[in-house]
Amino acid sequence: MPQITVDYSSSLDSAFDRKAFALALHPLVVSTVDARLEACKTRFRRVEDFVVGAETAGRAVLHIEIGLLHGRTDANKIRLADAVLTLIAAHVKPVDGVTVHSSVEIPTLDVSYRSR
Repeated sequence: MPQITVDYSSSLDSAFDRKAFALALHPLVVSTVDARLEACKTRFRRVEDFVVGAETAGRAVLHIEIGLLHGRTDANKIRLADAVLTLIAAHVKPVDGVTVHSSVEIPTLDVSYRSR
């Protein structure tokens, strides 16, 4: 915990510094929701196919999910989500003719979650 998954459009490959993003995201998560730095795990999934509204051209998606254990308040989750959206803006360079649709979701991990 936290389990972080980042889905991003392939059109952002050269515009999105994924390693720098994760290295900036982990301390942000730690300071916002009282997690341990060494517990932060981020994986990136490149998305080839997606549709935004009625369009496929000129769009990109970037969705971050941060799974947390029980006990975090809604206020802290909202504060983290807002901070992550700001962080995205700092780590994704503009791509000519592409509008990036960014989103963040912070679900609570199921009580069955275990790790080693």
